[in-house]
Amino acid sequence: MGIRFHPHALERMTERGATEQEVMLTVTEGERFPVKFGRTGFRRNFPFQGQWRGRDFAFKQVEAYAVGEEGDWLVITVIVRYY
Repeated sequence: MGIRFHPHALERMTERGATEQEVMLTVTEGERFPVKFGRTGFRRNFPFQGQWRGRDFAFKQVEAYAVGEEGDWLVITVIVRYY
């Protein structure tokens, strides 16, 4: 199954500090859970050890919300949490 990105997801990734590689790893290797509207959520934690918006964080959690479409996952949006 391939992974494609909706333009909205690409904008949110840039805005929230996630890379395409992190989102792809989240979808292929992360925890899977059901979300609204028949979509699927994926979650994975990554070591971060850096600054985000002037604060230091050790980890970041990437969540990707996707829908199965034509045999691929279409990532609709991405949420990133730093801790």
